[in-house]
Amino acid sequence: MSLKASITKKGAVLLGRLVACDSFDMTRPLRVVTHIHYDHLTGLQQSLRNCKAVVMTSATRDLLEVMHGPLPLMRGNVKTLAYGETFPLENERLTLYRADHILGAAQVLVEDEEGTRSVYTGDFRLSQTPVIDADVLVMEATYGNPFQVRPFERIVENSLVSLVESGLKRGPVYVFGYHGKLQEVMQILHNNRVRAPFVVPERVFQVSRICERHGMRFGRYLLSSEDEAKAMIEKCEPCVAFYHMNSRRYVGKEAFRVSVSGWEFSSPRRQIADNEHVIALSDHSDFNGLLQYVRESKPKLVITDNYRVGDAKVLAKEITKRLGIEAKAMPG
Repeated sequence: MSLKASITKKGAVLLGRLVACDSFDMTRPLRVVTHIHYDHLTGLQQSLRNCKAVVMTSATRDLLEVMHGPLPLMRGNVKTLAYGETFPLENERLTLYRADHILGAAQVLVEDEEGTRSVYTGDFRLSQTPVIDADVLVMEATYGNPFQVRPFERIVENSLVSLVESGLKRGPVYVFGYHGKLQEVMQILHNNRVRAPFVVPERVFQVSRICERHGMRFGRYLLSSEDEAKAMIEKCEPCVAFYHMNSRRYVGKEAFRVSVSGWEFSSPRRQIADNEHVIALSDHSDFNGLLQYVRESKPKLVITDNYRVGDAKVLAKEITKRLGIEAKAMPG
């Protein structure tokens, strides 16, 4: 059973005999990109040059074009699959399923001729992620420690909205996060009728346009380079400016600031400076969510991802101890 799935020292999640996910592996003719975050794009150029097909959702392809330009994707045989669509291989079948993480994120199911179901969750948040029945389950372990739980997750959105609304009474509010998370915050504020104008720099604007193309809704937002946006910022008028986390040291230092991070477990929001708070909005399952996925998937073997950030070894031990299911971290 263990040979049906594994994780290499270069981070490739191997499913069945033909598929590698989220990193290049020279022995596998098919590469799956589960989503656009950098730690899942390892060796993408090698895959585009060497693989018979590089599989992803259309939203992931569109986001990759924004982040890296269209030229790299033109060099390989890119195959887009919708959720639930099956891609036939030699004696195997590949199917992508939704993962609630970033737009376009996918879980991967490979079924072989013996009927063995090998599943890779990729990164996911359990609330809107379908659980797939598996014989072998490869799963992320970002929050794989029993101490990493968020009992307050249901009130995080309300905390975010109230915090931004309180900041808007002073003037501009700057929100810092990563691509995908920023757009989630934009959608939350829009859905909760926060009507202050949104201001975004060029890259956030481009990513937001792709997200809208695939069904997300943000209302009106302005490029930060536009005169109207510049005037609002200069006059300290109420608006919400969304910037990548890497800009946090340079932008909006004197304004009311909100940083969005999943590495918060004590409360939905935390004040870290006179003018800055952290909101505990995560796009990963906490420890309890990871265990629940395993419980409902009913695998015979679980492999936890020890290549990417997380507590894979601890998670594997806890799965075996609490659920009585064989589990191990890979690579070892």
